[in-house]
Amino acid sequence: MISPYFLLGVNIVLGVVGQFLMKFGVNKVGGLEELGLVKFMTAAFLSPLIILGLGFYAFSAVLWVMMLSKLDLSVAYPALSIGYVLVLLISMLFLGEQVSPARFGGVLLIMAGIVIIFRS
Repeated sequence: MISPYFLLGVNIVLGVVGQFLMKFGVNKVGGLEELGLVKFMTAAFLSPLIILGLGFYAFSAVLWVMMLSKLDLSVAYPALSIGYVLVLLISMLFLGEQVSPARFGGVLLIMAGIVIIFRS
């Protein structure tokens, strides 16, 4: 039997990878303002990176449903916040985004909350 915590971890990673791929893909497609709605939507939904990101996200949704059959929602949902930390790190390292000390501090507060939830 697969551990629900393992499913939770895989779910978080798939969601983060999906978000990263969609952001990376949309950066390559161009912005909504410069392309207009129709061209942007067409380019976005033809982008292999965005399609792959959506696939990762869809698979994470399937795992989420499986995991919810084994874990309390009051534990599982807050644990998804670990994804915020991973997204912050990936955004800094791979997308070159600047992260302010306040934003970093906010993510640390989220992590403290997760620790409190899992210890209760």
